[in-house]
Amino acid sequence: VAEGLRDIRDPVYIAPSYTWLWILLGVLALTALLVWLWRRYARNKAMEAPRKKKTPPYRIALDALREVLQLIHDPEPFCTKVSGILRNYLEGQFELRAPERTTEEFLHELAESDRLDTSQKLSLGRFLEQCDLVKFAKYEPSETELRELHSAALRLVEETMPAGRQSEIEA
Repeated sequence: VAEGLRDIRDPVYIAPSYTWLWILLGVLALTALLVWLWRRYARNKAMEAPRKKKTPPYRIALDALREVLQLIHDPEPFCTKVSGILRNYLEGQFELRAPERTTEEFLHELAESDRLDTSQKLSLGRFLEQCDLVKFAKYEPSETELRELHSAALRLVEETMPAGRQSEIEA
């Protein structure tokens, strides 16, 4: 054999095309299995994690009513905040759609509801009408009237909060 020439090599095995298909399907199946196991692990881990305790609506309302007293010398923002606090409380506590409705719409819905007793409904109606006078008719109430509005809101929250929670009022 001449020096620059080499002998023929053995034939190279070329796998049939369906072998590559099986390899591809195996990789996809393994990937799907790993994704499923990861999601299952993550879901179980999330369930085991301690759930964040949700602050009850009455606690939020009581804290907000305590803070809003800083605005008592400015009637319009004070009444807007106090009525907003009470409306949000009623929505959170009783699932009444109070914040996004007008006073008339809300009181009409409330009249058909059994969530509050008759005296509470009347008290709430007077409260919201007084707040509306200040917010929309530019009525200028005295500080005594504003404190009465605040007391009415506080009283409604205290009367309607879950039984056995009254000890939290001073907390």
